[in-house]
Amino acid sequence: MDYDKEFNLLYLMEQVYSCLISVSNKLQATGDKYCEPLTSRQYMTALAILHLPEDETTINNIAGKLGATKQNMTQLVNSLCKKGFAQIIPSPKDKRAVNVHLTESGLKTLTDCGVSVSIDFMADTFKAFDEEELKTLWKLLKKLYRFDGVELDGLEENVNVPNAFSDEEIKSAIDRFSNRRNTF
Repeated sequence: MDYDKEFNLLYLMEQVYSCLISVSNKLQATGDKYCEPLTSRQYMTALAILHLPEDETTINNIAGKLGATKQNMTQLVNSLCKKGFAQIIPSPKDKRAVNVHLTESGLKTLTDCGVSVSIDFMADTFKAFDEEELKTLWKLLKKLYRFDGVELDGLEENVNVPNAFSDEEIKSAIDRFSNRRNTF
């Protein structure tokens, strides 16, 4: 066995792990500034709810979408309910479970925050990356997620938020995104 090589690999892994934790914390703190009145974690929770079939929005399913624990997701959902952005209703499929639905206020807030998050935060955060680098980063992060054999069941599919934006508003938002990315 080449002990120097193994030691160097261990060192690299520790540095990558440390960097991932730091990046995650920094992204969350920065994202919070773009998401008000939602935190970035509340924003992602609301987004995950929309990515699930309406009758399958259980705490466990939402947690699965985001790689979170049930306990952590319960706290996030409760905070959304407290702000009036979500409501908990009995599951029609399982008497022991509850589903989480976004309220009208929650949908509006998510849509409003979505513009800031999708345009400004993404443009500002990933401005130094070209398309190939983003594809590579995404591929590597999904590979890392599978370390325990569980595939990432993320938010890849598009979600249609009813009456959210007109075609003209979408075009304007893409122009804003492009301009913001290219000004740095």
